[in-house]
Amino acid sequence: MVTNSQHISQQFEKELEDIRSLVLAMGGLVEQQVNNAQEALMTADSELARSVISLDEDVNELEVTIDEECIQIIALRQPTAGDLRLVAGILKTITDLERIGDESVSIARMAMNLSEKDRPKKNYRELLSMGNHVQGMLRDALDAFARLDIKQAIRVAQEDREIDGEYEGIIRQLITYMMEDPRTVTKAIDMMWSARSFERIADHACNICEHVIYLVEGKDVRHLSLEKMEKVVKKAGKK
Repeated sequence: MVTNSQHISQQFEKELEDIRSLVLAMGGLVEQQVNNAQEALMTADSELARSVISLDEDVNELEVTIDEECIQIIALRQPTAGDLRLVAGILKTITDLERIGDESVSIARMAMNLSEKDRPKKNYRELLSMGNHVQGMLRDALDAFARLDIKQAIRVAQEDREIDGEYEGIIRQLITYMMEDPRTVTKAIDMMWSARSFERIADHACNICEHVIYLVEGKDVRHLSLEKMEKVVKKAGKK
């Protein structure tokens, strides 16, 4: 016989799982935005770029829906301990996902600008490599969230230094390109902004991983160095 308290508990668990599913659905849309924005940038496809911009409305609507669901759970269920951390972590995660969507829109707008210009193609190989790396980080960060895998979360965070190096390399190349031919300044600046958006997407992916560690361990690692984050995860693994 199922008691009333058991029924309420089961219903609460379902509500939490439904919200997690919505977060992953939002993550899927954002992944699509990043992928399409990069493709539009590489191929000068203005229509694909416009689809990235239009998809942002769906991402924003999901953020609002999830936000409202979380507030309702806090008000009606008054969650504690791990459940409260889950709700708080979800609220932080969807903020990062929404900002990734915004950065994808920025890349799409740069793609539209560059589609009308004679582009500095020799730098696109580096941008493509960086974009692929960033997409992999986002995919792995969302997987870490889905499985609450703190070891994978820390692996994603470790990749951020590589992204920073790739970004700095692209900027140096573009500065050299502009110095060699001042007529390309406008085009190179658009590419710089695109590289900057990819770098910021990687930062948001790392933020999601920090939220995963918080969800699992109850440790706020947002302002810790990577080395200290690694120690938190190692300590958790010994429990």
